[in-house]
Amino acid sequence: MLIERFITSVARKKNAEYLGFKPGSDLAVPPVKDAKERLLYVHVPFCEELCPYCSFNRVVFREELARPYFEALRKEILAYSELGYDFQAVYVGGGTPTVLPEELERSIALARRLFNVREVSVETNPNHLTPENLERLAAMGINRLSVGVQTFDDELLRKVERYHKYGSGEEIAERLSLTQGRFQTLNVDMIFNFPAQSMEVLEKDLSTILELEVDQVTYYPLMVSHSTKESMNRLMGIVDYDQEKEFYQRITGMLYPHYHPATAWCFSRKEAMIDEYVVNYEEYAGLGSGSIGYLGGSAYANTFDIAEYTGKMDKGTLPLAARKDFSLREQLRYDLIMKLFGLSLDLARLNEKHGVNSLKYLWPEIGFFIMTGGLKKEDGVLKLTPRGQYYWVIMMREFFIGVNNFRDYCREEMARADEGGHRVIGQPA
Repeated sequence: MLIERFITSVARKKNAEYLGFKPGSDLAVPPVKDAKERLLYVHVPFCEELCPYCSFNRVVFREELARPYFEALRKEILAYSELGYDFQAVYVGGGTPTVLPEELERSIALARRLFNVREVSVETNPNHLTPENLERLAAMGINRLSVGVQTFDDELLRKVERYHKYGSGEEIAERLSLTQGRFQTLNVDMIFNFPAQSMEVLEKDLSTILELEVDQVTYYPLMVSHSTKESMNRLMGIVDYDQEKEFYQRITGMLYPHYHPATAWCFSRKEAMIDEYVVNYEEYAGLGSGSIGYLGGSAYANTFDIAEYTGKMDKGTLPLAARKDFSLREQLRYDLIMKLFGLSLDLARLNEKHGVNSLKYLWPEIGFFIMTGGLKKEDGVLKLTPRGQYYWVIMMREFFIGVNNFRDYCREEMARADEGGHRVIGQPA
């Protein structure tokens, strides 16, 4: 585990540097410079209840807060159109985007009218897989429906406080079975390496996936941020990263050959849109409260305060709160990590994109992973080996933990700005 621990340590340090966003009051979205394909990410931060392990920007659903929020989202979608952006794909995440289906429908319809959208992916939860909802979602032209399941084990569902919300593992599996075939792709989000998860529990979850024959399964390692660490330790115990590798190897061992890897942790039966749109789309706009976008070599974040978000959009002002302009080396590292997460990277294409010899900048990283057996080079293309796939699980796990810690920081700053200690409207409880 020495190499794995070294990768974890270095990734944490580098992510802290990458996520050093600078706040400001006079921030702007980078201008459109070319016609490359881009993705529109839309964030809906509302959930009926909040899961203890989740660090995404989310609040308890209140209709009087959510409807004005969706109106603001549509204003932000329109604003990007006026800036000259076009998007070929839409990904709606959360939270739970399907809390108000009619609002979601209006928002997707607007994006389709304004942009050349080819594919739409929407996240939801098992309790929303009702016949009425499914019919409505299918009518929206959604290509990919991604359902947050995490596990089918009843005891584990209780420990992560999902059993009372979504039912037993058997009930969830039945809902998924009724959903299969209604969409081009049905994805099931699962989590491995919960402290209370045994190999036997993991194998039963995998067996259920194989029996259901869902189109796609995304198997995330548990990612605990600063804000969720205490609650997770209390509910389930301390996360053991040493067992993570064994769990991952069992996942790939049982899913192959029925599924092929689309990324290091997403497995598909066929070619399909995936959760990690950063692999297929080099740039993406982040819309909604707390969203993060990456355009023109710059990453930026919207305000995490929902009241501030809707207020700014009402005034016709983009709700940017912070921005980070990446250096050339940082952009190259970003492309290296994200493209290899999708299993391969064409070096000639990378050189052409940035107008430089990328090996001049990336030889330490590439050399390290070739020496440790994580990468191989074939005809100018870098490819992950089976060992490298797990290395990239580690790197992306740490990347998303870093993003979650950044979200925690933004929420803490938002709370400090609330003079007198009163909770800001829309701030997570």
